[in-house]
Amino acid sequence: MTKANEADLALQRQVGERIREIRTAKGISQEKLAQEIGLHRTYVGSLERGERNPSLQVISRLARLLDVTLDQLLCSKGHK
Repeated sequence: MTKANEADLALQRQVGERIREIRTAKGISQEKLAQEIGLHRTYVGSLERGERNPSLQVISRLARLLDVTLDQLLCSKGHK
């Protein structure tokens, strides 16, 4: 695996962890979130585990439904 691929996978995992962090902090289940954005619950789970690379449209819908900015969704809490 190339360094670029490793970096891409690391980013997917970080974004997934951030989605889970925000979702759980707001008390929203994977099932509820998936239903609200028109995706399957297993897809949301795979996003949160960093197994999927979400489209910009999915990222935008997630941010709106989680009531956060794109920066808040894509950046870890300690990142400024």
